[in-house]
Amino acid sequence: MLKFPTFKTTAITLPLHTSSSSSSSLQFSKYSRSFLRISSFSSVTILRRSSIAAMGDDSGMDAVQRRLMFDDECILVDENDNVVGHDTKYNCHLMEKIEKENLLHRAFSVFLFNSKYELLLQQRSATKVTFPLVWTNTCCSHPLYRETELIKEDSLGVRNAAQRKLLDELGIPAKDVPVDQFTPLGRMLYKAPSDGKWGEHELDYLLFIVRDVAVNPNPDEVADIKYVNQEELKELLRKADAGEEGLKLSPWFRLVVDNFLFKWWDHVQKGTLAEAIDMKTIHKLI
Repeated sequence: MLKFPTFKTTAITLPLHTSSSSSSSLQFSKYSRSFLRISSFSSVTILRRSSIAAMGDDSGMDAVQRRLMFDDECILVDENDNVVGHDTKYNCHLMEKIEKENLLHRAFSVFLFNSKYELLLQQRSATKVTFPLVWTNTCCSHPLYRETELIKEDSLGVRNAAQRKLLDELGIPAKDVPVDQFTPLGRMLYKAPSDGKWGEHELDYLLFIVRDVAVNPNPDEVADIKYVNQEELKELLRKADAGEEGLKLSPWFRLVVDNFLFKWWDHVQKGTLAEAIDMKTIHKLI
């Protein structure tokens, strides 16, 4: 059984009042004499939502993305990838908190190739809070602060999360992407603002997998998909650099492209991917 790291928690005391009109209904009142002590994970999440609301008006946020922002708990790490806590996806992507508190969370980027060694790309949906409508690698997301996704051995927690998100975002069944078929190649640390409010500060695991898969994109997550070979990707990069067709690439994808992708892709085609693995180094690309 995996033991979760122990972190300091704060109990919050709120007054509890029973309404005279209904014995079954409960109302919070500053005048009541009874008190409710809230310490459960779900209650803390509710309280976070109230406090976070004061940071700005997010009324225009898509309902699905709002739910994920508040319900998903990312894994906070230090620059050596040691777990130091957890926080909401919302807080982890606020540039104000990233800059003031140096919040760094664990992430992953999946690069899925078919049997013709073409790379599957996705265009992020227009409703994404960070980097909407940019083109990026197959799937980019976060392992969550849960037992199955905290497993450090052989990057199993991250691989479990990758399998989960490939289904969530692209409708790829788990049977098409067995966790033992992901190859963790390396880790990189980067920071990237999205707009004035949101951004990324991630320690990103880079996962390769070669599989022919069934794809059924979730429109809440993905606007478009395409498979590309190396030459087609280079043309995509040229267009992005020239500002043609309004095409934009995610910053983490561009970092991988500029530092690792093509040499690793060659290893995929040669069947020598194991030679490229380096999980000891954390590449700081800030």
